[in-house]
Amino acid sequence: MPNSSSTIRRAVITGVGPITAVGIGKEALWDAVIQGRSGITRLTRFDTSTLHAKHAGEISNWDPQSFISKHRVKRLDRYSQLSVASAMLALEDAGLSWSAKAPQDRTGVSFGTALGGIANAESEHASFLKDGPRGISHTLALMIFGGAAHANIAMDCGFRGPATTNSNSCASGLIALGDALRFIREGSADIMLAGAAEAPLCPLTFTAFDQIKTMSRWDGEPVAHACRPFDANRDGFVMGEGAACMVVEELEHALRRGAKIYAELLGYALNNEAYHMTTPQPGGECVIRCMQSALEDARLPACDIGYINCHASSTPLNDANETLAIKRVFGIEKTPPISGTKSITAHPLGATSAIESVLCALALQHQILPPTLHYQTPDPECDLDVVPNAARPSAFRYVLNNAFGFGGINSCLVMGALS
Repeated sequence: MPNSSSTIRRAVITGVGPITAVGIGKEALWDAVIQGRSGITRLTRFDTSTLHAKHAGEISNWDPQSFISKHRVKRLDRYSQLSVASAMLALEDAGLSWSAKAPQDRTGVSFGTALGGIANAESEHASFLKDGPRGISHTLALMIFGGAAHANIAMDCGFRGPATTNSNSCASGLIALGDALRFIREGSADIMLAGAAEAPLCPLTFTAFDQIKTMSRWDGEPVAHACRPFDANRDGFVMGEGAACMVVEELEHALRRGAKIYAELLGYALNNEAYHMTTPQPGGECVIRCMQSALEDARLPACDIGYINCHASSTPLNDANETLAIKRVFGIEKTPPISGTKSITAHPLGATSAIESVLCALALQHQILPPTLHYQTPDPECDLDVVPNAARPSAFRYVLNNAFGFGGINSCLVMGALS
């Protein structure tokens, strides 16, 4: 049995709170999985006529006052609003109460983001150039730093346990979950709010990614086909915005209060390729080692994994490299089904792996494999079962989630049905 030692405190997911381009909350996200619906559209936030990339995963009709008081909303930029709102959704889903007037010393926050409040910084800089110091918000300095995510959640809820926000590119959300698992295991907390948020859809940032040629330049129809993981014609990722938070709780604490349990966090690993900022290490040595280390931490053989939610950024090199690494770990004839769910949610950078972790938990709950959408032309270098275009019922107990980031950051997380 994984994690059977009595000395190891076990951590389970008891609440989820995703906010994505396909909607707000777990029901909207799972409906998109079942219906095969993508949130990718032509970008409307600003003019893209001079850019090659023209698509994104935008959250429409965002109303922060549905989650945050009018007074607080004025002090939070979009990044922090998404962070706090996703935490509120997860707490409500977990059936937990909170109050800033009744602090909880054994509850903490572990969050991640690639770029933090960069969109707000961009707009405020334009105001600064136009009107000077008087043109910017007096709370700007408090809005744009990455740690605003965990700080605002902790303050609003009165959580005084461990608090941190990491900034590790597209792996940030998964690393936040891994840190939460460690805090629970070592006894520093009984409950952790873990997740990530990203609000990067702003002109300068979007253009910067366009310049390095990592985003899809698809300009055909259907628009959503700009993101097509593992397809032979894939040509880059599609940037999005979003957030996801999970309540990670010590098992006995969750059982005592009769909590609903989605999944157990069983194993986690993190390493760095020390190779290149954007190009994956040829051969995938460090990706292979990261997956193997996560399985070892979970005390599971590779053959027990029934599904892999891949990083699957829809870039030519990454998808092929990840496929090769999976074959090396699991064996060519024994690889489990995989999927690239960025085709559903787009790629909200640091928040994506947190969203994908929610998808893994929901997949375990419903015993359904999320699909890889927009898959049309097989690629010989990505010749695994990618669950093409439609969700698939399946009986499985354990899942692996991969997340890789700029600079060669690799993180892997193993979840399982509670045993």
